[in-house]
Amino acid sequence: MLAAGWIETGTGLGNDLKNLIFNVAIPVLCGAFVVIVGLKTKAPGPTIMAVIFAAIVWGGSANMDTLKDKTTEDITQYDGGGGTLTPPSEQ
Repeated sequence: MLAAGWIETGTGLGNDLKNLIFNVAIPVLCGAFVVIVGLKTKAPGPTIMAVIFAAIVWGGSANMDTLKDKTTEDITQYDGGGGTLTPPSEQ
């Protein structure tokens, strides 16, 4: 009975920590990255590249579920579980 309580507590903390990382930490770090690059370089080129890189990181972390499903589909297809391919002679 005691173990079940600890497992639920750990799961709750894990979910809260995951939400904190994905919804707060990554956007804040992406913003800080852009600001620091902009202040250090004082040039538009590196700052624009920092914005693009931060957008890629932030977008990838925000769409983690979609990326996970896409990766699973690709692995299943390459393992032969996505159906059989029809040879060109039978089409």
